[in-house]
Amino acid sequence: MTEIRTPRLLLRRWHDDDLVPMADINADPEVMRWIGDGSVRDLEETAEDIERWEEEWDEEGFGPFAVELLASGELIGFAGLSVPEYLPEVLPAVEIVWRLGRPFWGQGYASEAAHAVLEFALQDRGLDRVVSIARLGNEGAENIMRKLGMAPERETTHPVYGVPLHVHAIDLTEYQG
Repeated sequence: MTEIRTPRLLLRRWHDDDLVPMADINADPEVMRWIGDGSVRDLEETAEDIERWEEEWDEEGFGPFAVELLASGELIGFAGLSVPEYLPEVLPAVEIVWRLGRPFWGQGYASEAAHAVLEFALQDRGLDRVVSIARLGNEGAENIMRKLGMAPERETTHPVYGVPLHVHAIDLTEYQG
């Protein structure tokens, strides 16, 4: 089983008891504001997400990790890798993704998890380039991308939702570890 420990977090594969806490995170309109069309996701949609993420692990050797606090074992969201199939113009590519519950914002958890995922991507999985994609205006996500050492690569438009997107990237030669 693949897992990563950081000073405060455990990034691990998904468990059955992660469904309800992740669904609670996905039901928060403020959390979902920058995701897709901004719609919240219910329990059934969250179950489908987790099932798809686990399939990605099986097929690609990576996917979104469940992220829990080491101190309490509480699920706070996810961070991991995904193929951004929704944006064909950047393919082939692997994207760093994350989503945390609102009570866990502003404490450095997303940056801590994303740094661990970037190291996993470049060192453990042998990827030579990683992207991250955010909707225009999502300053929180863009701040994390800068902290990771990612540089803006292009602006584009989401092919389904028509919203402006910023694509950031980093390659192995730029990674400072």
